[in-house]
Amino acid sequence: MKLQRKGTRHSHRGVIGVESAIVMIAFVIVAAALAFVVLNMGFTTSQKAKTSIISGLGEASSSMQVAGKVIGSGYKNAATPVLNATAFPIKVSSGGDNINLEALTTAVKYASNTLDYGDIYVGTLTGEFKSLSSAAAQANTDTDSGNESFSDIDDDPFAVGGDAPSNTRAFIYFTQEVTSNDILEQGETAVLAIIYASADRPQALDKIKAEIITPTGAALTVERQVPTITTSVVDLG
Repeated sequence: MKLQRKGTRHSHRGVIGVESAIVMIAFVIVAAALAFVVLNMGFTTSQKAKTSIISGLGEASSSMQVAGKVIGSGYKNAATPVLNATAFPIKVSSGGDNINLEALTTAVKYASNTLDYGDIYVGTLTGEFKSLSSAAAQANTDTDSGNESFSDIDDDPFAVGGDAPSNTRAFIYFTQEVTSNDILEQGETAVLAIIYASADRPQALDKIKAEIITPTGAALTVERQVPTITTSVVDLG
């Protein structure tokens, strides 16, 4: 008769049970590590998606808005009344960021019934101005003093004996500023002024469109139709 030593079978079962437990624990640890990696990747992806969405919304919405009525300067001495200049008041939108209006970073497109200019912007004037005529006088003075940026505004249509400049050009002046620089900030009001060359002056029923393109945010587009010109100050709405 074959004898079997006591305890051998139970000893093997105990060893197998411990090995199974170790393997199970290893699986649990690996699964937990993988779950952590997956969750972490998910959080990272979600954060990147959130950042992209916020950035996209910021780029899709303009940082500027029209801050009042657009006006034009009527010129009645011509056979057909025309506009010498137009003024578009602008400010930073509610909750918007500051805007750099330097000529190197900003462009102004202009179009009418017969014109389409890619960029007519020359920059900003220094200081505060209370009227379009005073700003135009300063722009012309800057030209006479050798300011290369404003060299194309070679005449002042508001001056006695003045005439239209050789080229249609746009510049920005501040009517209310917090800091004297090229940055449009919250609490400041600026005006985009367009001075027209003689052949480019808009007439009644012409559609004019100015588009301000800045480094951040969507472009601000302002479009108006010129009404019948009977006064020196024309309300364009």
